[in-house]
Amino acid sequence: MRRVELDHILERMLDSHSNVSDLNMTVGKALQVESSGQLVDVAMNPPLWKLTPFQTEMIALNIIGNDARLTKHLVENGSADTSYFVGDRARFRVNIFSQRNTYSLVLRKLETQIPTIEQLKLPPTFNKIAEEKNGLVLVTGATGSGKTTSLAAMLDLINRNKSIHVVTLEDPVEYMHPHKKATFNQRELGKDFDTFAGGLRAALRQAPKVVLVGEMRDRETVEIGMSAAETGHLVMSTLHTVDAGQTINRIVGMFDLEEEKLIRIRLAESIRWIVCQRLLPKAGGGRVAAFEIMGSNLRVKDSILNGESEGKTFYDIITASEPFGWRTFDKSITELYAAGLITEDTAMGYASRKPIVGRNIDTIKSQRGQATTDINELGMDEVYDKETLGLKRKKR
Repeated sequence: MRRVELDHILERMLDSHSNVSDLNMTVGKALQVESSGQLVDVAMNPPLWKLTPFQTEMIALNIIGNDARLTKHLVENGSADTSYFVGDRARFRVNIFSQRNTYSLVLRKLETQIPTIEQLKLPPTFNKIAEEKNGLVLVTGATGSGKTTSLAAMLDLINRNKSIHVVTLEDPVEYMHPHKKATFNQRELGKDFDTFAGGLRAALRQAPKVVLVGEMRDRETVEIGMSAAETGHLVMSTLHTVDAGQTINRIVGMFDLEEEKLIRIRLAESIRWIVCQRLLPKAGGGRVAAFEIMGSNLRVKDSILNGESEGKTFYDIITASEPFGWRTFDKSITELYAAGLITEDTAMGYASRKPIVGRNIDTIKSQRGQATTDINELGMDEVYDKETLGLKRKKR
């Protein structure tokens, strides 16, 4: 297979459906794309209903090219990450992995235009986050939840407003930031640095004001990131966690038990914001983002230092701080339901505390004049025995 043939296949996959986010190539299945969160087959001419091990291996080898590092990673670790370009048409973040002695590929389509906070309709608090001068900002969520896009929007705001040096460490580089008011240096794992920890350590000698770390993958990266945040840098990164509480626990859990107290102290002082994201099915098709946003105050610091307790959970603290732009997932989900962007089933399915969201939905329904229950009549059946004195209720 030649590169021009591979590019033709990828272009055909991109054109097959709307809202394509991922391209999936798996042995035994047809070529597939993820459209609005759903995997769908791609019709090819001539038909290609089932990929063979040879075909996926040829595609993988074409993408890897002559890169010895990627080949070594794939053989030794069973997977490899890289990027791929289809001319000026599209850029992809590629993961090649082995399964049952064959190779599969997932290509994430990367957007060429950097969206703004306003275009993404992100909460106004994102503007405040981009104004931070130092500390640690974490954007968390599952793979494909839009973490990188949210970070790119905040970095674009910094790029437009501040004359500073920004260094990014990515795997691979996704959004290409042009030089506006800020100066950007974007480095890619495997090409410009070997590990996130090593790249972050080197970045501290490159006089940046803002450092983006693609992912906090290990304790060494977290430790250096906290050190950078403590010495006047704004460090922005991602984690694969579902909410603020799990984010804190994941970081603390990377360290030994005897280090826990010190790590909690450092974390309490360095954390500025934790933003968690989820993509929910949108009513009528597509997807819409829900957010949990937690900043830093004395109550948050106390819960980081001593752990959560009754009445002092991060959920309770975020709820109490909603006037300052903080929000729980349940608050965000309720707002999406009130705006008609998601259905009641979706709201309940993704809720963190279902009774709270259920009550909020009932309130919204009442305000709309809708029924809050499907029970129309309530009553008690009674049967009387005329042969007895008085009225005696019989059980049925």
